[in-house]
Amino acid sequence: MMHLGLSVTYALALVAGALAVPSQKLDTRQQPFVSTPITTHQEPWAFAFLPDNRVLVTERRGNLRLVDPTAKTMGSITGVPAVAYGGQGGLHDVALHPQYANNSIVYLSYAESGSGGAGGAVARAKLTLDTSGGGALSGLEVIWRHSSKAGGGLQFACRLLFGPDGALWISSGEINQMTPAQDMTSNLGKVIRLYENGTAFAGNPFASQGAVQSQIWSLGHRNPLGIDWDAQGRLWEVEMGPMGGDELNLIKSGANYGWPVVSEGRHYDGRTIPAHSTRPDIEPPKAFWVPVISPAGLIIYKGSLFSGWTGNAVITGLSSMSIVRATITGDTAKEAQRISMGKRMRGIREDKDGAIWVIEDGPGGRLLKLTPN
Repeated sequence: MMHLGLSVTYALALVAGALAVPSQKLDTRQQPFVSTPITTHQEPWAFAFLPDNRVLVTERRGNLRLVDPTAKTMGSITGVPAVAYGGQGGLHDVALHPQYANNSIVYLSYAESGSGGAGGAVARAKLTLDTSGGGALSGLEVIWRHSSKAGGGLQFACRLLFGPDGALWISSGEINQMTPAQDMTSNLGKVIRLYENGTAFAGNPFASQGAVQSQIWSLGHRNPLGIDWDAQGRLWEVEMGPMGGDELNLIKSGANYGWPVVSEGRHYDGRTIPAHSTRPDIEPPKAFWVPVISPAGLIIYKGSLFSGWTGNAVITGLSSMSIVRATITGDTAKEAQRISMGKRMRGIREDKDGAIWVIEDGPGGRLLKLTPN
């Protein structure tokens, strides 16, 4: 609950948020889809579709599951790296190499232990499937790590996405350390662009400044938990703000998104943070939420199965227990619909037929397939 006696600054942020996301105009109709449960998991985080329509699902304690959605059965994949389970950390995202059909390489992001606490890491390995509904990873290679670690187990993020040019994009959280998001000698709180082997992609905006800087595409991010491309090849991102100020951003080369210098929220201890409007040199969000929705995943919907949704941002919400749909017009965005799901919602993907799949957060989290009513 919000405290009485909010500062004038935060009260103004609440008003601005209401204007940015006019809840009184939202589409609040009954769920516009049929939700089909596929499998049930323990603290699932992410999933990815294999070419044969089976699904890889990560569970935070370090389990990688292989789901057959037709039979609604589940097997296990061995060879997963050890993870630092605790807080928000564990096994996080999974993505297929663009040439997976030829090389069987998959990528995993996860929290790992080390000097100073835990930090994010990305590894790749070859996946060999067996005839019993499971499989194994082999040749595991860590290709990227957070440049520092910290205690607390918070805000690792590390969503993975391949681009049309084969680049690997990583949304790197700032592990609750705040200031590294503005430190160009750190890869925390950044959007990262790499080659498939983990080396810095040519043409990154800070390539001339040093080894760490050469990885960085954008900076000033807090807990970026969703990234996806639109049909025009533009990268969109959602991230959790502090107390208020969740963001939907259009990611640009070399841009600074402001954390922790500016935000539309405030610190958990009540301290105010200057708004984006006070710093015209910093890129503002295209939409923001006060109170928060706790965005945990993002797709830019590209199919036609859901009428009127093509080109929209579809966001899973944790504390909001919802799916949030935002329309995108040019380089502006606005929440159009909030669909109550009754559970904390974590991962989201669109399949090749335009159906939307989501996964619930926490113990007993279900993998669900959504199709229109």
